[in-house]
Amino acid sequence: MTPQFNTTGIIGTGAMGRGIAQMAAQTGSHVCLFDSQPGASAKALEALCAQWDKLVEKGRLAPEQAAALKLHTRCVGSLDELAACDLVIEAIVERLDAKTELFMALEKVVGPEVALATNTSSLSVTAIGALLQHPGRFAGMHFFNPVPLMKVVEIIPGLRTGAAVCGALSAFARQMGHTPVRASDTPGFIVNHAGRGYGTEALRIVSEGVADFATIDRILRDQVGFKLGPFELMDLTGLDVSHPVMESIYRQYYEEPRYRPSALAAQRVAGGLVGRKAGEGFYRYTDGAAVFVPEASAPEVAAMPPVWVSPRAARRAELLQLLKTLGASIETGASPSPLALTLVAPLGFDITTVAVVERLDPARTVGIDMLVDDATTRRRVLATNPATRVDMRQAAHALMARDGKRVSVIRDSGGFVTQRVVAAIVNIASDICQQGICSPTDLETAVKLGLGYPMGPLEMGNCYGPTNVLEVLFNMQTVYGDPRYRPSPWLRRRGAIGLSLLHEEE
Repeated sequence: MTPQFNTTGIIGTGAMGRGIAQMAAQTGSHVCLFDSQPGASAKALEALCAQWDKLVEKGRLAPEQAAALKLHTRCVGSLDELAACDLVIEAIVERLDAKTELFMALEKVVGPEVALATNTSSLSVTAIGALLQHPGRFAGMHFFNPVPLMKVVEIIPGLRTGAAVCGALSAFARQMGHTPVRASDTPGFIVNHAGRGYGTEALRIVSEGVADFATIDRILRDQVGFKLGPFELMDLTGLDVSHPVMESIYRQYYEEPRYRPSALAAQRVAGGLVGRKAGEGFYRYTDGAAVFVPEASAPEVAAMPPVWVSPRAARRAELLQLLKTLGASIETGASPSPLALTLVAPLGFDITTVAVVERLDPARTVGIDMLVDDATTRRRVLATNPATRVDMRQAAHALMARDGKRVSVIRDSGGFVTQRVVAAIVNIASDICQQGICSPTDLETAVKLGLGYPMGPLEMGNCYGPTNVLEVLFNMQTVYGDPRYRPSPWLRRRGAIGLSLLHEEE
């Protein structure tokens, strides 16, 4: 394979720079490593050689290939030694002044035809290249850590970037075995922007006292299929990394409510509880493994009350069939008897509001989340209101656990955990499409590869129903009076006429 760029310079040889260097070398490109910190590039080269030796031991790389990679990768002691490169990729500290100064100095060394790329994750590509004499050859090429495993690369043109440069960078990414996606130069690009709905909304739910972080993680793993719950993910990434990204995107979007960071996260960063690498975050870690508190078992209830289901319940027919399968005694009257456990299944509304509006006894009213088809989920989620009696809560819990499926019981709020998080994810993704930041197809690809979601955010909206997501958002906006739940116009149009969220406008 003939590499798109024969010689590639890498500036900044931390974990990200090393990963980019590894993949560039494996395309056949000669790689030059430079770092302003004494000894850093030599240490990086040593780590790269050790990595290639491991790949040989695993049979994933031939010994002669490893030898060639080592021969074609070297350290340089100054920017001047990058003059012969065809491409230079920067992976230094995430500071605008540092990156701007670096590229201005680099431009004095390399020829005007040499492609320049920044690996920035949150800064404006246009702003970084604003003072360059040849901004047309400058673009963003955002990799994700660990680079060899995270198979997506965001290609970001600045306002003055030439199309040929982005095409060449995309081709180079494909040679690395990665998938390039094109993003406009907006805060967070695609992945970090789309990711605001997951952890940010989960932090809000915890801060409102609806459920603890372990319960939220269990719900989102078991109901939606996320590999890691939001708090497990933040512990893995490190709050000292993820919280500044939340703050940066919030500021760059002029305090758009959807992206508002959490004081809870800021407090943990200040206290050093940043995650796995610190030994403690939302979870405690022993020898690198999280210590999980065992989940409480379902209560035992001797005498089960009859059950009445609200006629306004979401998926009411499915809920009634589920109750029948679980052996419940179902009441069919126009209103519940004085002894009945009353089940409601709202979308977006809190259980208290539903009980008041439907004139139900709140002491006997429990909510169940029916956004997700029960047959596809490994967990059922119930919600109480402040007046729910203990015996009714326990009866609902015991009933829903009769077939062995796990049950979580949370406190009252507008929207269940899954409803709120899914709605936030879909709404932010829809807004990305509304702004034209990327194509819907690139959005889906970037999120699945960059964030590891079980499905793309628009696919998620299609799976659970655009009209259902809209109902959750509208009702939560009513409950909270908060603009953060304002539906995106892109979502509103599709939800109103039943179009697939993946449909691209002409």
